Amino acid sequence: MQAGLRHFPPLLYAGLRFAMAAFPALLLVGRPGVPWRWVAGVAATLGVGQFALLLVGMRAGMPAGLTSLVLQAQALFTVVFAVTLLGERLTARRVTGLAVAFGGLALVAYDFGVSGPVGAFVLCVAAAAAWGLGNVVQRRAAPPDSLRFMVWVSALSAPPLLVLSLALEGVPVLSPSWEGWLSLVYVAFVATLGGFGVWGFLLRRYDASTVAPYTLLVPVFGMSSAALVTGEPLSWLKIVAAALIVSGVLYTGARPRRLR
Repeated sequence: MQAGLRHFPPLLYAGLRFAMAAFPALLLVGRPGVPWRWVAGVAATLGVGQFALLLVGMRAGMPAGLTSLVLQAQALFTVVFAVTLLGERLTARRVTGLAVAFGGLALVAYDFGVSGPVGAFVLCVAAAAAWGLGNVVQRRAAPPDSLRFMVWVSALSAPPLLVLSLALEGVPVLSPSWEGWLSLVYVAFVATLGGFGVWGFLLRRYDASTVAPYTLLVPVFGMSSAALVTGEPLSWLKIVAAALIVSGVLYTGARPRRLR
């Protein structure tokens, strides 16, 4: 996404992402299999809310590494929303696992430092809250076919994002390079249809408060990828933090032996 934002305004980039994910797949799939209000709810929260706030925040100065960290506050928001709105049970194991994982996130934040503007930071936290609410809505929808559901979510997300882009960013004058188009192809097909398709499948099978902590692995993959691709250094503090995050996630998702 950081590469794509070098070539596209943020709202237009988000709108094009979901438009590419929806078409021509929309012509090949049937109805979403759930009431339209749930499709619209996920589109409003996960599609429009999360990615509009996230990309505007990144464009305003949030670096990609720190963004991948801050966005994982969605796990906390998901648990809170799932307990309050869905009545899911908050077990001691989940609380302990989340505490360990968030301890790792705190170490990463301490090591990385909040280098972006405060407004951009707040936008990314708001994006995390929108993602958390979207997780709960998708869990409630329980679509029978996650890929087909994500295609329709993309179709409903694209128009409002493109209208917002026209209203706030004006008529675009674009001349993106191959990097910009490759970025769009990746986020549309690999991340949106592939990643969120699998994500929806997991949310349908398991409690949202069980699935959500696994996204705490995102900063681990994000920072290691940045180290491999852009040469960003990995300090010992980040390695310890990654170990805490992985341990917390595994402990949260594991079933007690007596239940097995």
